[in-house]
Amino acid sequence: MGLGFLTLVGVTEKDSTRDATSKFENPILNKLDAHDFAGKPGQSTVLRLPSASSPAAFQDLGEAVATVAKASQSSSVAVALSSHDNESKLSSASVIVSGVVLGLFEDCRYKSESKKPSLSSVDIIGFGTGPELENKLKYAEDVSYGVIFGRELINPPANVLTPAVLADEAAKVASTYSDVFSANILNEEQCRELKMGSYLAVAAASAKANPPFFIHLVYRLPSALLEPNFGGYNIKVGPGSSIKLMKFDMGGSAAILGTAKAIGEIKRPGVEVHFIVAVCENMISGTGMRHGDVITASNEKTIELNKTTTQMLKVV
Repeated sequence: MGLGFLTLVGVTEKDSTRDATSKFENPILNKLDAHDFAGKPGQSTVLRLPSASSPAAFQDLGEAVATVAKASQSSSVAVALSSHDNESKLSSASVIVSGVVLGLFEDCRYKSESKKPSLSSVDIIGFGTGPELENKLKYAEDVSYGVIFGRELINPPANVLTPAVLADEAAKVASTYSDVFSANILNEEQCRELKMGSYLAVAAASAKANPPFFIHLVYRLPSALLEPNFGGYNIKVGPGSSIKLMKFDMGGSAAILGTAKAIGEIKRPGVEVHFIVAVCENMISGTGMRHGDVITASNEKTIELNKTTTQMLKVV
């Protein structure tokens, strides 16, 4: 349960100038200055922005808001800027919200003990009201939760996020937004029937318990634009290989499905987007690819493996 209400004021270098009596010239800061910002109950925290015009600075402010809110276990936060450009205030507000949402995220699935953030509401003060602002903030939230979904896909180890699990997550996205999404997920046998030799060659060394799945999601509302996406990785071993971080190599796939989730929420009209993820394990075993092997892709192109990684291919 939250412990109280937190007010944060973003301040730029320009706002923090003082007069001859060492008082803030900015009227908002002048009122707050009397409290000395000691961090006691009832007082406010001031976060300084390095640049008033930088979107990254506003996102940093939002993330700092989340950090302070978590540390103080606040249930409600109000965010205000001592000054801002009226022309860009909608964009500034949306970037701040993105920073707050992303800053609050913490993947605690693999921790024995974890604390959920107490923050339940964030008020953006001085940025106006109305449907235009609400739409802007909703868009920022949708994109941010898409990013979080991608992070949740990246974090699990390979024995948890298998090709089948990732295919299931893709199917859930299509099911959740079935009004705009369709899904076609091919299993290993279906890929073989389509003669997808180069793709199946990568999966040849994986265990039978973890077969490949070829994911194809389509967003339509209605169609106008085609945008394919791809992701993949290769095996790296030896000193300095950081093989324990190999799970991050599926970040491209996670980004694709995170984007799909965001677009499903946003429901932008007039576009058609194709999300393609060829999911498989890239392992090493006696059934895997070898140097010099020639494989045939679904377009009937033959590929000679002239390197020991799947990334270096020669089309002949």
